[in-house]
Amino acid sequence: MMRYLVMVAGAALSLEAPAAAQGPARPAAPNYAQAAKWLCLPGRADPCSTPLPTAALNPNGYGSVGRSSVARNATIDCFFVYPTVSNDRGLNSDLIAGGEELSSAQHLFARFASVCRPFAPMYRQMTVSSVAAYAIGTDISVAGRIAYADVRNAWRNYLADRNGGRPFVLIGHSQGSLMLQQLIAEEIETRPAVARRMKLAILPGFNLLVPQGRLVGGTFKRTPLCSRPGESGCAMSWVSFRENNPPPVGAIFGYAAQPGMTVGCVNPARPGSRGWEALDSYWYTRSRLPVPGGPIRWSSEGPPPTAYVRTEGLVSGRCVNQGPRGYLSIRTNADPRDKRTDRVGGEVGLFGMFLPGWGMHVADMAVAQGDLVRHVEAAARR
Repeated sequence: MMRYLVMVAGAALSLEAPAAAQGPARPAAPNYAQAAKWLCLPGRADPCSTPLPTAALNPNGYGSVGRSSVARNATIDCFFVYPTVSNDRGLNSDLIAGGEELSSAQHLFARFASVCRPFAPMYRQMTVSSVAAYAIGTDISVAGRIAYADVRNAWRNYLADRNGGRPFVLIGHSQGSLMLQQLIAEEIETRPAVARRMKLAILPGFNLLVPQGRLVGGTFKRTPLCSRPGESGCAMSWVSFRENNPPPVGAIFGYAAQPGMTVGCVNPARPGSRGWEALDSYWYTRSRLPVPGGPIRWSSEGPPPTAYVRTEGLVSGRCVNQGPRGYLSIRTNADPRDKRTDRVGGEVGLFGMFLPGWGMHVADMAVAQGDLVRHVEAAARR
């Protein structure tokens, strides 16, 4: 696990030249009894209650515009840990919710508030600066332990004072998924009464290891990968790579270094499927991150009318496991004759190049966010 802690390397929605590793004094541990230490809580105005106008993008062009909503009487909770987004100086972020954290909660988590009560703690995550620090040989294991301790303490506060015995879903991405992997192993699998309330763990963007040909026994001892639609108490995990561009040997994502292991893959459209499945995707159209082939022209009709568009079936995914490799292969179903884009982004760009070992990391959640919301809604009925 520590190898992954030090290689988290800015699994970020933005990768910019990091500041120097030495920064301001590390903030004190947060007190999660205080509402201010949470990005999202039920029943208040915060990033997860922000409506997100979204236009349908169909083969015949832009369609109707809808808005994300907040459920009034959700019967299930969602506990979200955001990925590496902090550009704060130093190895650990401060506890001030900046634009990076707020945007992350909106892009990746706000839509889930339509089907569950949203909980998202601030935490002293490993920053983008930790990438540069590790690259020059700095030991950042202490930074990893600080980040995890915050997530663990937020979880304990949630469980003791905010959950009220309700069923829950865990949701993360990248560093957030790493933190939740450790949380499940240490705080949930060891407590059967709590484990029974975990309906689903959605953990894309970080390697979840399983023995080759098996569903459990690597990262987790008791929590299996989901193997069929409607299954409870299981984990959905994948790392995305473009079709015909599999993870290379030694890739940070999609390649298991431990002998006999592979990287678990659950198709987010249909758990257990090994074939191509159409994905229900939400894309942020105002992103300034680099895309192979240049900026995307979303429709021949012109610029999108909203910051988000929803595409159903524009991309498909298929789980691939070949020895140590395990990943979600992403295919764009391009049709030059229709009005919508023939390209989507997702690769991680840095210093004018795309990092081959990261795949389509930036799009792990976007490619299937509609499917994921649907799975959480179904979990609430079980």
